Formats: sequence, C-alpha cells, structure tokens
Amino acid sequence: MSQGVRTIKDRDTKPANDAPKTPACPICGKPRVERWRPFCSSRCADIDLNRWLSGSYVIPAVEDDDLPDDGSTGGEGRRSSDED
Repeated sequence: MSQGVRTIKDRDTKPANDAPKTPACPICGKPRVERWRPFCSSRCADIDLNRWLSGSYVIPAVEDDDLPDDGSTGGEGRRSSDED
C-alpha cells in the first residue's frame, strides 16, 4: 500500500503528535496560562497593554470624504420636524 493512502482504520487511530496543543501566548509563543489568558504571564499581558496604549496596535480606517464639512449628515432629501 502507498504511504500517502490512509485507510478507515488509520482514521480512528491518531498519531501522538496530533494531540491538541495549548494555544500559544500571542507575545512570546509559550503555552498560555488560564489565569493570564490569552497570555502566559503578567509580563506578556503588560507588554500587550503597553502596545495598545502607545498606539502600536491600530485599527486601519478610511476617512469618509463624502460628508460635507459643515457638520450636516448630508440628508438634504429628509424633512425636518420644523417644516410642518
């Protein structure tokens, strides 16, 4: 039988290296600790907090140039309540 072919019997028996791993710390890659989830220690949690507070992590945004500069929302077709 070819090595690349798996049988039904192979499907039921997983090799030892297919065991589920503990998710890694996003800062250093070590296994996470439940107390500091998703980090491995308070040090890595503090590093992440510092990155957020210093602006290292940013969510990219596109400015909307379609809005007028006068502060209105651009709803010329709407009726206001004082027109009645």
